[in-house]
Amino acid sequence: MTRPALTFTDRGIYCEAGDFFIDPWRPVDRALITHGHADHARDGHAHYLATHSALPVMRHRLGDITAEGIAYGEVRTIGAAKVSFHPAGHVPGSAQIRVEVAGEVWVVSGDYKVDPDGLSEPFEPVTCDHFITESTFGLPVFRWRPQAEVAAEINGWWRGCAEAGKTAILGAYSLGKAQRLLSMLEPGIGPILTHGAVENTNAVMRAQGIALPDTVQVTPETNAKDFPGALVMAPPSALGSAWARRFGTRESGFASGWMQLRGIRRRRAGDRGFVVSDHADWDGLLWAIRETGAENIYVTHGYTDIFARYLNENGWNASVVRTEYEGESLEPEAG
Repeated sequence: MTRPALTFTDRGIYCEAGDFFIDPWRPVDRALITHGHADHARDGHAHYLATHSALPVMRHRLGDITAEGIAYGEVRTIGAAKVSFHPAGHVPGSAQIRVEVAGEVWVVSGDYKVDPDGLSEPFEPVTCDHFITESTFGLPVFRWRPQAEVAAEINGWWRGCAEAGKTAILGAYSLGKAQRLLSMLEPGIGPILTHGAVENTNAVMRAQGIALPDTVQVTPETNAKDFPGALVMAPPSALGSAWARRFGTRESGFASGWMQLRGIRRRRAGDRGFVVSDHADWDGLLWAIRETGAENIYVTHGYTDIFARYLNENGWNASVVRTEYEGESLEPEAG
């Protein structure tokens, strides 16, 4: 029996024909990385390969790594495998990785979303025989509203806070989500302040030519009275902390796909929840799978069992693959 082009190991997704791993969670010699989030781009690999636009953030996070960039759509031969990276729409620089061995085509999606956000390179379906998909939000309850509607909701909340003399503090992950939200804001409402973790990532992306609104980094010397009507962008871990209390009278919000669930909205430390995710919703997951034309689907992180069962009941050959990817977590700082 012919060995499949990709196999699932205790270190990650492995291609024997090219002797490389994709998003491995244990140190390996050669790692192909879909994007820069910590659950996919980990420290300790000898050699990294990622898109040119993903590498700056990876180097910012991981330090002095031995890494090479690749353009979207460029075909690279590694051993007996042909490899190419294609936009995943998750965060700037994110990619799906196509691997072809002896005519058999696999696509590893990493994390993805199918609706353009104006910041990330838009998702491109890639035809394949085998598709490895996330299922972070693989339940029918998760269906995202148009981004323009959510932007209006966030800006309306900010404007209301400003008119009431309150500082609005919005919690969002420092890589990708924060920059997407910044691009959705109306700067005319007031000044935009940022936590250092967010501003460090902003600086990396601005250096790549990614346009973001003007922001002011919060320092120990920052006095909230000097920034009336401000919105502060910070990692979720800062909400409710001593760092946030410096802003006096304030309201806090949290942006995540999990805000779709009322129970989670109630449990989060925050006054408002905004449904914004950089992962595909239920309809997006199914659309992406259909567009690949793949018969064999491998479901990784998220609602794996439920989603795989639905796929099997609707004509696909689906199986669950256990990985160490986290998707969009409710922990202080994750995907």
